[in-house]
Amino acid sequence: MTRGQRLPPVEVVEYTDPLCPWSWGAEPVLRRLREALADRVRWRRVYAILFDHDDDPAPDPVAETAWYARYVEEVTTHTLAPRAVRLSRVAAGSWPSSLVAKAAERQGPEVAGRVLRRLRETVFVVGEPADTTALALSAVYGVPDLDPERLAADAAGRDVREEVRADRAEARRPVPEVRSVRGGSPHPGAAKETADGGYRYALPTLLVRSASEHRAVPGLRTFEEYAAAVDAVHPGLVRVPGPLTPAQALERHRSLTEPERHWTAGGVWPPPGAVRAETGNGPLWLHPGEAAVHPATRRAP
Repeated sequence: MTRGQRLPPVEVVEYTDPLCPWSWGAEPVLRRLREALADRVRWRRVYAILFDHDDDPAPDPVAETAWYARYVEEVTTHTLAPRAVRLSRVAAGSWPSSLVAKAAERQGPEVAGRVLRRLRETVFVVGEPADTTALALSAVYGVPDLDPERLAADAAGRDVREEVRADRAEARRPVPEVRSVRGGSPHPGAAKETADGGYRYALPTLLVRSASEHRAVPGLRTFEEYAAAVDAVHPGLVRVPGPLTPAQALERHRSLTEPERHWTAGGVWPPPGAVRAETGNGPLWLHPGEAAVHPATRRAP
């Protein structure tokens, strides 16, 4: 934002976590919403820390992993998002991936979005959650226009840690109306009770707000529900772009699930050069440049 330039009239706050299966499943519709809003809103991500430092360790990690893999599989029956063929473990914590995702924001929204996408794909495509700093930094190797040295330094810095700590606290101050949510969604998104007797937003939740009002859209929702919330706060901001060609879609997004490629691309699929990465329930389509560096397809050195 340059000096003298007006701020967008609406802020969209996305409460999320890089390792949340429902947030991964919501990627297609949230990608579409971001495209439809472009730079007419300020989009801000808040990392809620789904897996926290003070969570009790599992007495039986193998059994916990098997249970969680079944849970993720159930989630993907609703979202149609890819899931890993085999999940190696339940994430030990969300802090490393959240710190890296937050640090990436200092390199611009395009880089930040691609970094977050890679972090999600570590657990839901590769089956190896980015739950250490080393794994999170390795996962985003080769992201276009990313400065990896700056990313590592920023992610280790006190400023970024304080920003994520503020995110965690903000996510635990939900607006009152999300404490009780009705709806036909398989994940309606009522706020979750925390161990200290408080609440945090269910993930994902969008909070659309202007200077005078807000609308909360919790859980897994349709594009139309998100668009209606934006229209209620400020009509005319949602402008759905036309479909891209398959080649344009893959060039633009670098990584597309089956649900995503159906809404974003018109024409014969796959485009020339597309690389198919197999998952437990369908492909992830990668741009050839992405496939060369993606953890699902790249060779170990």
